[in-house]
Amino acid sequence: MNCYRLIRVAMVISLLSANCSGPAPEVSGELKQWHKVTLTVNGPEASETDSADGVNTFTDYAMTVRFEHESGSPSYEVPGYFAADGMAAQTSAMSGNKWRAHVSPDKTGVWTYEVSFLGGPQTAVNGGGEPLSAYHGSTGQFTVAASDKSAPDFRGRGRLEYDGTRYLRFAGDGTRFLKAGPDAPETFLAYEDFDGTSTEKTALKSWEPHVADWREGDPTWQDGRGKGIIGALNYLADEGLNAFSFLPYNAQGDGDNVWPHASRLDKLHFDVSKLDQWQIVFDHAQSRGLYLHFKLQENEIDDNRRGQQREPAEIEAALDGGALGVERKLYLRELVARFGYALALNWNLGEENSQTKEEQLAMASYIGAIDPYDHLVVVHTFPRDQDDVYTPLLGEKALTGVSLQNRWDVVHQRTLKWVRESEASGHVWVVANDEQGPASQGVPPDPGYEGFDGADREGNPVHTLHDIRKYTLWANLMAGGAGVEYYFGYQLPQNDLILEDFRSRDLTWDYCRHALSFFHGQNIPFWEMQNADMLVGNEGHDNSRYAFAAADSIYVVFLPDGGSASLDLGAASGTFQVRWFDPRNGGDLAVGSVEAVEGGGKRGLGNPPSDPGEDWVVLVRK
Repeated sequence: MNCYRLIRVAMVISLLSANCSGPAPEVSGELKQWHKVTLTVNGPEASETDSADGVNTFTDYAMTVRFEHESGSPSYEVPGYFAADGMAAQTSAMSGNKWRAHVSPDKTGVWTYEVSFLGGPQTAVNGGGEPLSAYHGSTGQFTVAASDKSAPDFRGRGRLEYDGTRYLRFAGDGTRFLKAGPDAPETFLAYEDFDGTSTEKTALKSWEPHVADWREGDPTWQDGRGKGIIGALNYLADEGLNAFSFLPYNAQGDGDNVWPHASRLDKLHFDVSKLDQWQIVFDHAQSRGLYLHFKLQENEIDDNRRGQQREPAEIEAALDGGALGVERKLYLRELVARFGYALALNWNLGEENSQTKEEQLAMASYIGAIDPYDHLVVVHTFPRDQDDVYTPLLGEKALTGVSLQNRWDVVHQRTLKWVRESEASGHVWVVANDEQGPASQGVPPDPGYEGFDGADREGNPVHTLHDIRKYTLWANLMAGGAGVEYYFGYQLPQNDLILEDFRSRDLTWDYCRHALSFFHGQNIPFWEMQNADMLVGNEGHDNSRYAFAAADSIYVVFLPDGGSASLDLGAASGTFQVRWFDPRNGGDLAVGSVEAVEGGGKRGLGNPPSDPGEDWVVLVRK
């Protein structure tokens, strides 16, 4: 380090230390298990646009809080963030002296905290720095009571954790998670009621169709703003869905209307009030049982080398040209600090990600290092690139899942491939189908919605919502997949960029709800089951029929075209009850033409109770 650098470091640390003064940290929030607990430090006066002394508020300060249960476990190192006046969602403040960290405590009892507050050039992203004595080392404690919430509110279920199996598990009630929800619009956060939100390309959303879904007592900000987007989440939850996805950053991408930064291409400063408003929305989503799918970057801005052979750092908005540098580290740290306490989420490296393997692993490893809760980390890429991208990543511990994009009619085969290959690698992935091709169509709207007649804008016939139910939804679940999110094609009404009305797919949401209710309502131990297509004569795993089984215990058979099937129970013994479930209408199990079968050979399952040409689920249980 040269003399000039030494002098500048000393000057910056001096300036940072001089700004520190104030009372002890404040603990706020509902002090209950799994609820958000907030620690606020009255720290250095700062601004989202920096001080006049050249100190970068976001890179040159690093607040981290160690939260620990009285038993000694768990213990979390939680990154903090600059919160302006502490009320920025309501005041739109850009400056202040409030610094925050959030924890969602796993256990009841006494928790202690200790604040680390360091300063120096790029301390937040590169480490180092010097203690700011007024707050570094501050300690205290608080007592956590039991939660008063119940499912579907995640605070009644606990943190959703990856435990080395195909399905995430709630740490509180121990149940396993299957997801269903929208993958569209990717521009979910391009909302006119958020501060600092503008567009270069695609119009902002009002979410007007869902304003009526907002309810008295639901959150808003600044005299009633936010009702539309809160109402949209209410609608999804009321439909029985439990997930949705969004891009937090798409500058220069397809939508070009979402970024967390103070301005579109300034990657070293963040819009404090906008992010506080996002937090209101995400907190409401968690209270309604909706999982947060963070797609961390848009394909067009990850400095795509695979798809279009661009030169490194060609895209101005790309973070460090795709590498793990100051911009990318800062972006990830801010998101983890602000939203990592959420109980149910995943970090997706990016939509149709095309970074190199080394860049992907560096990014995933960095997330793992700064996320105290070890949330699911997944990667998504183009269908044509899956074998080239995913195969080298098999066995890499930094990744815990994949987000699949495939044609709607090959979901079963592709899900099964990555379930089995990850199991064979010794590091099991959570495998979800999150985007359905072709891109122009995706998942169609309900018949008649905005005049939809079964064809796209160019007159091409579109597969039906029944096809999606059979060969996407049930295809994923029967392959051992973790669930689905639905993409809406650009040639159809309410598409991936402009959607504001989730009711456009109302019937499809019903089918999702029926599927989830079958597995959970019938107490199907899907986490103990494996794909078993060969037991129904489908060794090639085509779309004729699927089977899912825990041998000699329980079997689920899906018949896309109805009719009957034979189930090979040659390795089983005893009597098995045969019941039928209607995936179109849901409801109770029904009796078909055969009520029970015996183990010891191939057994005909009989005919469904009605509508023999429609799809049916057969539950065969000892």
